[in-house]
Amino acid sequence: MSFDLFRIQIRDPIHGSLHLSRDELALVDHPAFQRLRSIKQLGLADLAFPGATHTRYAHSLGVMHVASRMFESLAKPFRLEDAEYNRLLGTLRLAALFHDIGHPPLSHTSEAFMPPVSALELDRWIVGPEDRRANHEDYTLKILTDSELTRVIEDRFAAIGVTPEDIATLIAGRRPHGSDRTTFVVEGRDFMPLLRQCVSSELDADRMDYLLRDSYYAGVPYGRYDIEWLLQNLAPVERQAQVCLGLNARASFGFEDFLLSRYHMFMSVYFHHIPIGYEVMLQRFRDESPNALVVPANVEGYLEFDDVFLISLLRRVKSPWARRIVERRAFRMLIEAKAVEGPTQAEDRYAPPDIERVQQALTEKGIANISHSVKGRLSKYFSPGATTVPGAPPELSPFIIEGSRAIPVEDYVPLYRRYAGAIHLRRLYVDPERLAQARSIVKDLS
Repeated sequence: MSFDLFRIQIRDPIHGSLHLSRDELALVDHPAFQRLRSIKQLGLADLAFPGATHTRYAHSLGVMHVASRMFESLAKPFRLEDAEYNRLLGTLRLAALFHDIGHPPLSHTSEAFMPPVSALELDRWIVGPEDRRANHEDYTLKILTDSELTRVIEDRFAAIGVTPEDIATLIAGRRPHGSDRTTFVVEGRDFMPLLRQCVSSELDADRMDYLLRDSYYAGVPYGRYDIEWLLQNLAPVERQAQVCLGLNARASFGFEDFLLSRYHMFMSVYFHHIPIGYEVMLQRFRDESPNALVVPANVEGYLEFDDVFLISLLRRVKSPWARRIVERRAFRMLIEAKAVEGPTQAEDRYAPPDIERVQQALTEKGIANISHSVKGRLSKYFSPGATTVPGAPPELSPFIIEGSRAIPVEDYVPLYRRYAGAIHLRRLYVDPERLAQARSIVKDLS
């Protein structure tokens, strides 16, 4: 297989032409990947943004395209031999393509129906020692390393040295115990940090696709940024024989725009009160009917678990919360409290309504209500007073290249300090039939 002769072309409204090899097309056509056609990228967001019905299938193709372009820019200075270039690029492209292959339907809320991770019988290097509930990444790694798709990858890509384990390594961000630690080493340089950053980091192919794609389909301008300028200014950074992601300083303002685009998309689209309200009702359904759905631990059963399956289940079960979801009779948002996290509570910028007091008054009047809290911040990798969020590998921090210096991005970009505090959103929802009465109660308490 050669990546200089892509024979399949797919038209995409975000990136134009996407190119696949015939071997990649065989993986795209596999039922495990085709399942993503039936999983909406933004879950229930189309209830607020009617155009947001795009799927994780299209998003995953876009991520592969962006990751490929990132690698093409970053690999230029190394003049890699064709065999090594194709092996690294092939592994990265498939990691990008499959990064969401285990994603559950509708939203992350449905992960609460997943079985204990031990039921998936994953290798220890994937799950770690802790006993916990499985999540979508566990299913992604299960599908990649222990399914019929595993055999197809081996058959199609063994000739260029791409393996399911190497693909899983880039997605998981860790290597199998006892594995060959030179897998991503070429001429003494370890390319794993760079490839991992292309898959998951502050400036990765996933974000670079979903911001443009989600804003396009939601019909909002917030997620737009200059992707071409960022791609043109990517450059590798070598530190202690490791190759990492860097960005030329002249593109730092473009990077700030990228960060703000993501921040604004979270505050305006991903945290929009209508889809969040439906997710809260889905949580109530889960809490009151924990045995209504048992997500299969085996891959064959899990591949049936998509949006259509879950909506069909909600139509069948006898649950008032399920009925409200399918009939679109959502609880309505009554009040919203917004506060900005700071070193002291005195730095909160907003005076939130006393939600507990309102909730108590509503309950006394017999008005059904539910509350929900969510937190959003500029970066999930960096927090005030710390270089990285606890648990985040340091290689997820890209570098800004200024002359001969490589500076950690959080030390160079002032936006991190300006938006250091997380924004807390707390909302109170009420039965829509009692909304007018609830508003009257809030007015009386003001």
